[in-house]
Formats: sequence, structure tokens, C-alpha cells
Amino acid sequence: MAIWRTVVGKMWLTIIGLVAVVIITLGFFLLQYIDVKFSVDPVKIKHLFIFSGAIGFLLTTFFAFFLLTKITQPLREIRDAADCIGQGDYTTRVQIRSTDEIGDLANTFNQMASELNTLFRDLQHERDQLSGVLKSMTDAVIFFNASGVAMLTNPQGKTLLDDWTMVDHLDVDAEGQFSGVPSPLIDTFRKVSTTGKDLTGKVHVKSGVWSVVMTPLASNEEVRGVVAVLRDVTEEFRVEKLRKDFVANISHEIRTPLSMVQGYSEALLDDIAASPEERRDLVQIIHDESLRMGRLVEDLLDLARMEAGHLEMNFEQLDMNGLLSRVFRKFANLAKEQGIVLTRTAEDPSLVLEAGDSDRLEQVLTNLLDNALRHTASGAGISIAARRVEATKGDQIELVIADEGQGIAREDLPYVFERFYKADKARKRESKGGTGLGLAIVKNLVDAHGGKIKVASTFGVGTTFTITLPVSPPRKRAKSVKR
Repeated sequence: MAIWRTVVGKMWLTIIGLVAVVIITLGFFLLQYIDVKFSVDPVKIKHLFIFSGAIGFLLTTFFAFFLLTKITQPLREIRDAADCIGQGDYTTRVQIRSTDEIGDLANTFNQMASELNTLFRDLQHERDQLSGVLKSMTDAVIFFNASGVAMLTNPQGKTLLDDWTMVDHLDVDAEGQFSGVPSPLIDTFRKVSTTGKDLTGKVHVKSGVWSVVMTPLASNEEVRGVVAVLRDVTEEFRVEKLRKDFVANISHEIRTPLSMVQGYSEALLDDIAASPEERRDLVQIIHDESLRMGRLVEDLLDLARMEAGHLEMNFEQLDMNGLLSRVFRKFANLAKEQGIVLTRTAEDPSLVLEAGDSDRLEQVLTNLLDNALRHTASGAGISIAARRVEATKGDQIELVIADEGQGIAREDLPYVFERFYKADKARKRESKGGTGLGLAIVKNLVDAHGGKIKVASTFGVGTTFTITLPVSPPRKRAKSVKR
């Protein structure tokens, strides 16, 4: 760069120019003027030098303000712009007034501000993307710092923290550490913080099951935080448990009659039965057990067809009074023999379904009443009630089967509609007993009618099943099931 384009060069040239002006003025004008005009009067010579000094001072002051404008003002503008950038305004720019070092500084400053603006815009974009990903995740994500304080969460994680904090309170150890980690996670948090290794596991909180994956965040071989990812696996855990129970139960249900059929048939082959009466008894047992296996297989096939949507349904207008009368007559004598009082509500002309399958609904009521009779002691009562109720989505018919039997424990209520689930773990099925699929079939048949079924029970007091059926089912469902 040429020297006259630098600040130092400008100052140097300015001083040289001032000196030259003074010398030239004194040498060519003032000295001659003094010799001619003021050789006799020295006072006027003093005045002349005073005027010359004043003019020199004014000229120097003028050039000082000139340099102040050219140097100090741009530096102040750069300082103010730096303050704006420090406060987060990355769009601030400095006006370039010259091509010297100050101009280069302003240009470099503007380039730096532009790069910072681009960098922070990219960081903000990545932050928004990360925030969007975290918000869209169904899993709960929580970042704990080394002290156990939750520093970052997605909405699911915040909800989970609030829920666990309200129910379980936060756990604080003897030293007061990890006060922000919920107690179900604190053991895993300690292990991850200590070992610096990933850990996975499951925690049970209230009635739910959660899968937990914890990963340490290390910096300079020091754990500075832990990221926890939690997923609600309650349904998967329940399904897996039911699958195992189903396999165990179906094995038991089939193995028992098969063992009896095999044992008694071997007895016949070995001529263990000495009389025709004994042989008939053995054959009768084999026959009963084969019928039991047949019912089991048929119920399983019906249940599979229901869940696959291939069950034959015959929907038509149905008077519920006639259906209730048939079911009541069917069980009245059996209840009387067992000393059980069976009652029903009076007929109501409004109890009419626009689309219902009489046979399937009779199967529903038969299963429920059969269960009620088998679990109700002599002297107790069973009631059948029906009424029409108003609802926001249209009128419904409500059917209530209530018994005064042994009841169902509270922990068993959520599972009574599952296959082979036994609320009475000590109960043994007889050859003419149920297959353990009755309530599962009942629920599927009620669902096929667009209705709902719920159960309420107090152990040792009794059980109430409530069925709600829409009077006018959805058109789409009604068209899809008519044959």
C-alpha cells in the first residue's frame, strides 16, 4: 500500500505541508514585508508574529479536527457496532469512509459480522431442527447435568417429570446430590455417572412400565451430564405377558382333556374296566372331554374370526324385550334349582335396536348369566336390567347384569376380557365348565355392534357388567357387516 494512503502517511504529509506553508510564507512574504514596512516600529513586528501564530494555531486546529473526523469517528462507529453485535444484532454494519487501515478495519469488521450472522443463523436453524425432532418424538427425552438437574426436556419428558415428581417426590441422597432426578431413575443415573457407560432397563411406575436408555455425555474424560430416553412399554409388556399366559393356558386347557382321553382310552385297551358299566363310564368321560376340546377349538376359531373381521353377522331391527325374555326363561329354572333369585326389569317399548344380531346378543347375555350363576352362592340374587338412555352421539340401550357373587379382585379387573384369564386362580374347570374365552368373545361381539362393555366389582360383594349399545349404529359399520 502506498504510504500516502495510510493514516501515518496522511499525518506526515499534513505536518510536512504545514511546515512548508509556514516556511514559504516567512521566506517569501513576511520577511520582505517586515524589512520594508516595520523596520522602525518593533511593536508592530510583535503584532505581526502574534497574528501569524494565531493563524498557524487556527490552521493546526482545523487540521486536528480534520484528522479527528477521519480517524476517531470511524473507530467510534466500529466500537458502537461491536457493542450491537455483542447484544445479538448481527446485522449491524460499519460504513466504509476511506481506503486506509481504518477502511480495511471497517471492511474486515463487516466481513466478520456477516460470517457471524451466517454462523448464528445456521446454529439457530440446527437448533430449530433439533427442537422440532425432540418435540415430534413420542419418547420422553431428558438431559440431566452432572448434579442431576434437568437442563433440557421435550414436552413428553417434561410431562413425565411433572407426573413422577407429583406422585413420587424427588429423591435426595444423604449428601443432597441428584435432587432433580426422579427416584425411579436415580439408581441408573448413579451407575451411568460413575461408570460412564450406557445402561438400559425397565422401571415400573404406578401401573405403567417404562423402558429407560441412559447415555453419558463425556468431556475431557469427565461425565458432564446424562441423556435419558424413556418409552412407555406398558402395552407391549402387557401383550407379552398375555401371550405367555395364553400359551401356558391353552397348553393347560388342551393337555388336561387330552391326558384324560389318553388315560381312559389306555384303560379300555388294557381291559381294566371289568364290567360294561365301568366301560360306559370311561367312554362317557372320553366323550365329555372330546366335547370340551371341541368347544375350546370352536371358541378359538370364533374369536379369531371376530378379531379378523370375518364373523358372519345378521343385522336387523331387534326388540330387546323379546331377547331378554328368552334369556330369562332359559336361566330361570337353573337359578331356581341353585336357590338363586333371578329378576329382570319390566318391558319397555322403547328398547328397540335399529340394527342388531339377535343370536349374537343372546350369546353375549348367555355367557354373562352363565358366569354369574357359576360364581353366585345359593340365597343370593342376579338381576337383569335394561333401559334407554340419551347420549351425545345418539340414544343408547343399556343392559346391566348384576350378581351378588364372590366378586373380582381389583387387580384382576383390567384383564377379565383377555383370553383364558382366570380371576379365581384356584378355580379348576370341570368338564362341562367354560373354556376361558367367554368374556373375550362377549367383548368382541359387543364391539361388532358398535357398543361398549365395562365391569365393576367388589371382592366378596358382587359383580356388575354394563353393556351400552347404540340404537342407531354408524352407517359405514352397518353396511359393511350386512350380508
